Amino acid sequence: MRKWIVVAGLVLVSTASLADTYTRGYVRRDGTYVQPHFSTPRNSNPFDNYSTRGNVNPYTGQAGTVNPYAAPANPYSGYGSQQRTPCYGLNCR
Repeated sequence: MRKWIVVAGLVLVSTASLADTYTRGYVRRDGTYVQPHFSTPRNSNPFDNYSTRGNVNPYTGQAGTVNPYAAPANPYSGYGSQQRTPCYGLNCR
């Protein structure tokens, strides 16, 4: 019985990690270096993110701290937001 629980747990962890995207480290325009990291695909569900309270990041072991019920400070950067500011010219940000 214990063997099946372990196998089921491994299957769940491996299927969740198949959907993750690896991002290489890079330097932002302001010179800040962003460490390489894994992230989940964007969607409109705030409850399935590693940073959400109640979830644990399987790569770092850190518990999530973000309140999923709080409204985002910027409505255009919320969970699953597809709206982007249009860019006209060379100085787009």
